[in-house]
Amino acid sequence: MINSGDTAFMLISAALVMFMTPGLALFYGGLVRSKNVLSTILQSFICLGLVSIIWLVYGYTLAFGPDVSGFIGKLDYLFLKGVSMTAPMVDTQTIPHILFCAFQLMFAIITPALITGAFAERIKFSGYLLFTGLWVTFVYLPVCHWVWGGGWIGAMGALDFAGGTVIHINSACAALVSAIVIGKRKGWGTEPIIPHNIGMSVLGAGILWVGWFGFNAGSALAANGAASMALMTTHLAAGCAAFSWIITEWLKHGKPTTLGAASGAVAGLVAITPGAGFVDPMGAAIIGLVAGVICCLAIGLKTKFKYDDALDVVAVHGVGGFWGSLATGIFAIEAVGGKNGLLYGNPEQLWIQFISNVAVIAFSLIVSFILLKIVSVTTGLRVKEEDEVQGLDLSQHSEVGYII
Repeated sequence: MINSGDTAFMLISAALVMFMTPGLALFYGGLVRSKNVLSTILQSFICLGLVSIIWLVYGYTLAFGPDVSGFIGKLDYLFLKGVSMTAPMVDTQTIPHILFCAFQLMFAIITPALITGAFAERIKFSGYLLFTGLWVTFVYLPVCHWVWGGGWIGAMGALDFAGGTVIHINSACAALVSAIVIGKRKGWGTEPIIPHNIGMSVLGAGILWVGWFGFNAGSALAANGAASMALMTTHLAAGCAAFSWIITEWLKHGKPTTLGAASGAVAGLVAITPGAGFVDPMGAAIIGLVAGVICCLAIGLKTKFKYDDALDVVAVHGVGGFWGSLATGIFAIEAVGGKNGLLYGNPEQLWIQFISNVAVIAFSLIVSFILLKIVSVTTGLRVKEEDEVQGLDLSQHSEVGYII
């Protein structure tokens, strides 16, 4: 039966998750140089259009259609045929099927937008659109089905409440490959490349924090105790990670920064995502505290291994998502989410989390690399050197973010 309270809650949650993508656009937009602010914002914003079209035509049915051998969904819902506004998807849900579809669409939109932080300031817009369409089709949709749509990872018993594996680990792997294949920005490592508007980034991080309540609490799919716990664990992890990040950079570099606090909050949000509905408040606090430290330290990986992940997608979403997924296998407690983790007598859960993460990492790395190579020989990936120097706002879009 459709429940009006659950439906109202999920309508708001879907709207909050949609709002995260413009929030991400502001977060990323403030971190680049002023000559690339609009192009960076557009790369996130246009996902609201491109991914929505894919979802309508074939995306939803491949992700959530009836299972085919644990790998992909059947084509029963092509063009959203049969997706009802008056009945739930399955008997255990109390919201209309079309609302579940819309909620999941917002997840599909923000995932490729996360990748853009890795290749900021140097990708051709045509190449970006082609890569995004291909990546959503051949990477996001299968992984989504594996975990949430009846596929083999979900059947194995892996826990991913709101997207630690599906969204954060998955997108971070594509981000790493993209940064390597596209190459470093001109001047990276030899001249300062400084964020032009940290205030904009903090505003974006604040929007992400608010939207994440819809992201995680909404993943309960009902206005109930599970949603309430997920909201609380989400907030605690974000706050703890913001604090532990600035303490870490204070000890390491001598001063705490505003950007560090904002980045720490995002790292905590990433880390709690897979376990938000499976761990208790103390577990969430520990997950957040650890995430702030390790993600802050992971920023140095790009310097050590010499890849230009412009906005630290790998350090925040990759390291944070991997830690959060493993931590779910450690701190999950039956009284909250119905399953125990290592700390409560079920070490097998940690192993299941690890196997699922490794599988998604391997799949995303390999397929993302293939897709990038396809794009490089069709539309091309990188702008010309003179266009990069001029800035993508002018060279790709004939507009500027600021008139001086």
